[in-house]
Amino acid sequence: MTVQPPTPFHPASAAPEKVAFDRHELSLILALYGRMVAAGEWRDYAMSFLREMAVFSVFRRAAEYPLYRIEKHPRLRNRQGMYALIGMDGQVLKRGQDLAAVLRVLDRKLIRPVE
Repeated sequence: MTVQPPTPFHPASAAPEKVAFDRHELSLILALYGRMVAAGEWRDYAMSFLREMAVFSVFRRAAEYPLYRIEKHPRLRNRQGMYALIGMDGQVLKRGQDLAAVLRVLDRKLIRPVE
Protein backbone atom coordinates (compact mmCIF):
# COMPACT_ATOMS: atom_id res chain seq x y z
CA MET A 1 0.00 0.00 0.00
CA THR A 2 1.36 3.39 -1.02
CA VAL A 3 0.76 6.44 1.11
CA GLN A 4 -0.13 9.47 -0.92
CA PRO A 5 0.11 13.00 0.36
CA PRO A 6 -3.25 14.73 0.75
CA THR A 7 -4.52 16.71 -2.18
CA PRO A 8 -4.01 20.40 -1.46
CA PHE A 9 -7.22 22.31 -1.00
CA HIS A 10 -7.26 25.56 -2.95
CA PRO A 11 -9.95 27.82 -1.58
CA ALA A 12 -11.81 29.93 -4.07
CA SER A 13 -9.53 32.77 -4.97
CA ALA A 14 -10.44 36.16 -3.60
CA ALA A 15 -12.44 38.50 -5.74
CA PRO A 16 -10.31 39.73 -8.63
CA GLU A 17 -8.61 43.03 -8.07
CA LYS A 18 -10.32 46.02 -9.61
CA VAL A 19 -8.60 48.87 -11.37
CA ALA A 20 -9.48 52.28 -9.92
CA PHE A 21 -8.45 55.89 -10.24
CA ASP A 22 -6.25 57.13 -7.41
CA ARG A 23 -6.83 60.39 -5.56
CA HIS A 24 -4.58 62.48 -7.83
CA GLU A 25 -6.20 61.14 -11.01
CA LEU A 26 -9.69 61.75 -9.66
CA SER A 27 -8.81 65.29 -8.65
CA LEU A 28 -7.65 66.05 -12.22
CA ILE A 29 -10.77 64.49 -13.73
CA LEU A 30 -13.20 66.13 -11.30
CA ALA A 31 -11.55 69.53 -11.73
CA LEU A 32 -12.17 69.29 -15.48
CA TYR A 33 -15.69 68.01 -14.82
CA GLY A 34 -16.43 71.00 -12.56
CA ARG A 35 -15.22 73.47 -15.20
CA MET A 36 -17.35 71.82 -17.88
CA VAL A 37 -20.44 71.76 -15.64
CA ALA A 38 -19.93 75.46 -14.89
CA ALA A 39 -19.74 76.09 -18.65
CA GLY A 40 -23.02 74.19 -19.12
CA GLU A 41 -21.49 71.45 -21.28
CA TRP A 42 -21.76 68.43 -18.98
CA ARG A 43 -24.42 67.42 -16.49
CA ASP A 44 -23.75 63.92 -15.21
CA TYR A 45 -21.02 61.32 -14.85
CA ALA A 46 -20.57 57.65 -14.03
CA MET A 47 -17.59 55.61 -12.87
CA SER A 48 -16.96 51.93 -13.52
CA PHE A 49 -14.18 49.97 -11.88
CA LEU A 50 -13.56 46.71 -13.71
CA ARG A 51 -10.86 44.04 -13.56
CA GLU A 52 -8.87 45.35 -16.50
CA MET A 53 -9.80 49.02 -16.62
CA ALA A 54 -11.41 51.94 -14.84
CA VAL A 55 -13.80 54.19 -16.76
CA PHE A 56 -15.06 57.71 -16.04
CA SER A 57 -17.98 58.47 -18.39
CA VAL A 58 -19.35 61.97 -18.97
CA PHE A 59 -22.94 62.69 -20.05
CA ARG A 60 -24.79 65.73 -21.31
CA ARG A 61 -28.00 64.25 -19.85
CA ALA A 62 -28.40 61.21 -17.63
CA ALA A 63 -30.37 59.19 -20.19
CA GLU A 64 -27.86 59.44 -23.05
CA TYR A 65 -24.79 57.65 -24.21
CA PRO A 66 -21.61 59.11 -22.74
CA LEU A 67 -20.09 62.06 -24.58
CA TYR A 68 -16.60 61.04 -23.51
CA ARG A 69 -15.00 58.16 -21.65
CA ILE A 70 -11.75 58.55 -19.76
CA GLU A 71 -10.24 55.08 -19.44
CA LYS A 72 -7.34 53.77 -17.40
CA HIS A 73 -5.74 50.53 -18.68
CA PRO A 74 -2.75 49.63 -16.47
CA ARG A 75 -1.73 46.80 -18.82
CA LEU A 76 -1.05 49.32 -21.59
CA ARG A 77 1.32 51.35 -19.38
CA ASN A 78 4.44 50.31 -21.31
CA ARG A 79 2.85 50.26 -24.76
CA GLN A 80 0.42 52.94 -25.89
CA GLY A 81 -0.13 54.69 -22.59
CA MET A 82 -2.28 53.91 -19.62
CA TYR A 83 -4.89 56.65 -20.20
CA ALA A 84 -7.26 57.06 -23.14
CA LEU A 85 -9.90 59.63 -24.02
CA ILE A 86 -12.64 58.09 -26.15
CA GLY A 87 -15.37 60.03 -27.94
CA MET A 88 -19.05 59.22 -28.28
CA ASP A 89 -18.52 57.26 -31.49
CA GLY A 90 -15.77 55.09 -29.97
CA GLN A 91 -12.90 56.97 -31.60
CA VAL A 92 -9.77 57.33 -29.49
CA LEU A 93 -9.18 61.08 -29.27
CA LYS A 94 -5.98 60.95 -27.21
CA ARG A 95 -3.89 58.28 -25.55
CA GLY A 96 -0.87 58.69 -23.34
CA GLN A 97 1.07 58.18 -20.13
CA ASP A 98 0.16 61.53 -18.55
CA LEU A 99 -3.48 62.03 -17.58
CA ALA A 100 -3.18 65.82 -17.57
CA ALA A 101 -1.93 65.77 -21.18
CA VAL A 102 -4.79 63.49 -22.23
CA LEU A 103 -7.38 65.73 -20.56
CA ARG A 104 -5.93 68.87 -22.19
CA VAL A 105 -7.85 67.92 -25.35
CA LEU A 106 -11.11 68.61 -23.50
CA ASP A 107 -9.79 71.83 -21.94
CA ARG A 108 -9.42 73.25 -25.44
CA LYS A 109 -13.15 72.81 -25.97
CA LEU A 110 -13.75 75.38 -23.22
CA ILE A 111 -11.86 78.06 -25.15
CA ARG A 112 -14.38 79.90 -27.32
CA PRO A 113 -14.35 83.31 -28.95
CA VAL A 114 -16.19 85.99 -27.01
CA GLU A 115 -19.04 87.55 -28.96
